[in-house]
Amino acid sequence: MVTSRRKFIKISALGLGGLATTSAALNMFESNPILDKAVKETVAKRLSRSATYCEVCFWKCAAWIYKDEHNDIKKIIGNEQDSHCNGRLCPRGTGGIGMYSDEDRLKTPLIRTTINGEETYREASWDEALNLIASKFKDIKANYGSEAFALLKHGSPGSHLEHLFKAYGSDTIAEPAYAQCRGPRETGFGLTFGSWIGSPEPTDIRDTKCLVLIGSHLGENMHNSQVQEMSDAIDNDATLITVDPRYSTAASKSKHWLPIKPATDIALLLSWMHVLIEEDLYNKNYVEKYATGFEELKKHVKPYTPEWAYGITTIKPEDIRKTARIMAAAAPSVIIHPGRHVVWYGDDSQRSRAVAILNGLLGSWGNRGGFYFKEKISIPKYPHPHYPEPKWGWHDLGTQYPYAEMGLTTAIVDATLQADKSKYPIKAWMVAGTNLINTLPQREKTIEAINKLDFLVVVDTMPMEITGYADVVLPECTYLERYDGIRSAPNRTPSIAVRIPAVKPKYNSKPAWWISKQIAERLGLGAYFNYDDFEEVIAWQLNKLGTSLEEMKKIGVKNFPRQSGPLYLEVEQDYEFNTPSGKIELYSKELANYGFDPIPVYVPHPEPPQGFYRLNYGRSPMHTFSRTINNPYLNNLKSENTLWVNPKVARILNLKKDQEVWLKNQDDIISTFSIKVRITERIRWDSVYMYHGFGHNNKKLSRAFGKGMSDTDLISSTVIDPLMGGTGLRGNFVSILKENPHKTKEI
Repeated sequence: MVTSRRKFIKISALGLGGLATTSAALNMFESNPILDKAVKETVAKRLSRSATYCEVCFWKCAAWIYKDEHNDIKKIIGNEQDSHCNGRLCPRGTGGIGMYSDEDRLKTPLIRTTINGEETYREASWDEALNLIASKFKDIKANYGSEAFALLKHGSPGSHLEHLFKAYGSDTIAEPAYAQCRGPRETGFGLTFGSWIGSPEPTDIRDTKCLVLIGSHLGENMHNSQVQEMSDAIDNDATLITVDPRYSTAASKSKHWLPIKPATDIALLLSWMHVLIEEDLYNKNYVEKYATGFEELKKHVKPYTPEWAYGITTIKPEDIRKTARIMAAAAPSVIIHPGRHVVWYGDDSQRSRAVAILNGLLGSWGNRGGFYFKEKISIPKYPHPHYPEPKWGWHDLGTQYPYAEMGLTTAIVDATLQADKSKYPIKAWMVAGTNLINTLPQREKTIEAINKLDFLVVVDTMPMEITGYADVVLPECTYLERYDGIRSAPNRTPSIAVRIPAVKPKYNSKPAWWISKQIAERLGLGAYFNYDDFEEVIAWQLNKLGTSLEEMKKIGVKNFPRQSGPLYLEVEQDYEFNTPSGKIELYSKELANYGFDPIPVYVPHPEPPQGFYRLNYGRSPMHTFSRTINNPYLNNLKSENTLWVNPKVARILNLKKDQEVWLKNQDDIISTFSIKVRITERIRWDSVYMYHGFGHNNKKLSRAFGKGMSDTDLISSTVIDPLMGGTGLRGNFVSILKENPHKTKEI
């Protein structure tokens, strides 16, 4: 194969498979109180149910799948015993049925081939596809070592494939959820409290008196239990303070909206600390007992007055003081929320650390209404031989980032580009459950790396853009059709949940556990997959946990009593934090020893050039990134995104409501598709905003193709977090084009 000539193939051109016969699309969303006639007839029938946990997003709410006597899935509802959802799914969760019924799904294995000089795909049997993949695994190992085969993954399929790769001898594993999402907050809170935030976040929102959201869009990211608890907090008259250049859904429910100038968050956080310390409002007893470095912090923030911050953030000094005093009055029942997607400007670990320090000053960590002490159940490891020791792995690719604790996707891209001259060459990728073309910034760089590969295999349920670059495409079945690992996530009380297939895999799709096992057996690694069906693994693990698969099929979720101690600190309780000092580190000697700022420092970031606006993006409550845009149910709720533009900008540029425009960024990259204008006071004049995940360019995604615009198109400038390697994505600026720049000019 001449890898430098790898061509994107539109799977739509192949006419693969026939349309499935499915029941009519039914509105099953619990938010809709009116059921149409078809739904009423369905509900009247006797339905059987299967336990699952949701895969539409990664909150993993436990649920029940209901199907009729014809094995047609009819509805999905929340499991009332689950603390992730309390029996109530969000619209995305109830719309999960659309992942199963979507006729655009990948249906059978595909292998890249050349016909009459043109690259295309042909249908293949599973044996042929798996044999080819196994042969490539062997070739890579023989020529470069196992480590040269990288896994880039997300979601439940990743755990099965990670097991395969470690058995094969590769620890070159990464996922965008770390470097392109929440990694910096784990670094910032880990350095301060000695604990990652994790998922779900241990925020005691239901009992809080004050919730501060800094670029965290609760109500739009739809992290289920947090949204429910925020609603309860509002009903209980908790004060919400939202810091955001956009008047988000959360801002509309807040008593205070601070429309901050983008990229100045650290200045606001330092100014809040200044007010708390200078006005003697911080939690003295808590800080004296549990923290270290207070005097250094006091000296550090003394110059950062609200007047100083006003000139940077555009937030009035009286508003900074007022909101700081509100937090202090509510303490320790106060939460400065850590956020989730926190890769913004390149200093994100330090910004997250500033958020953590502010929580420390207020005494929120370990107190009711602040952050509770989470607990989870440890799932027993199914017996298998020891993994071979890799000669190198993900940690060797990011040694310049001392706080990287997971693989960096961008480091794998870089290592792939440098494979010919690096001692850590990456020559092949397996990509599972993540559409790297729409996930990673600098799209052309990702494509360049793909073209350098000897081999690329993609495992997915849908023909996402990444599948068009693969040598082999494997159709994974949806979460409704497969067993997966037992869900155990930290919460107030530990629990487990199971995923049981409600129906057989549709078309010629297969579960990731089966794919992994089949490849392993072809590589002589069958001992690592010593079972015939993954059901055996789950049954064994559940037995070790004192329950059984039969019981879990009936109840779906099992809650366990806490074993680690109380949910909160007790009065005057001695407590040792997992930091070098054993205390909350307001000043970090460890950072200083590495040459980093021991306390966060505000550093100005680039601002939009004349005629440009900062590109901000976020989550639609109806969708999970780009992975659900084609879902027939969720697409009906929102089929495309719009560009939020301030009225002042609209007047200057003479823009009209719903006018189609194109965007050009600071590097002269022009959006592939147009986007309709939404004129609103809910966005600052120096920024524009759109929902992430739209603008797909694969015609096989029949509902998503060309609908709206992809923000990833325009994210070509990034700043790398020096602590952990996260990718700052919000330093891109765009100008607005009213004429179609792709239109062929008449000669």
